[in-house]
Amino acid sequence: MMLGGVSLALITGALIFEYGWGFRPCDLCMWERWPHYLAILVGLGAGTAVWRGHLSARLGPLLALLTLGLVAASGLISVYHAGVEWHWWAGPAGCTGNAFHYSGGALDLNSGGPLCDVAAWRLFGISLAGYNALISLTAAGLGGWGLGTNRRGQ
Repeated sequence: MMLGGVSLALITGALIFEYGWGFRPCDLCMWERWPHYLAILVGLGAGTAVWRGHLSARLGPLLALLTLGLVAASGLISVYHAGVEWHWWAGPAGCTGNAFHYSGGALDLNSGGPLCDVAAWRLFGISLAGYNALISLTAAGLGGWGLGTNRRGQ
């Protein structure tokens, strides 16, 4: 359930940046969110169902492992996204600086969304994608360590 809570906190932060401060997410930002949405559902939703006895306790470790994998997946997508922002590797053609953009006359083909290779915000040189990578992979690592320690203790 802890990892579901981490995902909830990260999604809440992302939505505050989006709706509270007006930072529109790019395509890769949205890709980062989907594993977190699923981790909230599995980690908090199904985890609570196991805890309350609505689902078999035998499902607990499997659900924890699934949640861990989802959080790690978001972290890995974020590593890719941060690398695209730093121009270490190419990003998707549809949302990087290489994409065709036109802004002239009444026709505006630029309405897609923010570019994936331009960080909208940084703190201490780290973008939101970078923070998601750091937090998600650290949480998944700690969750994996905790799950392994718990399994050995049984």
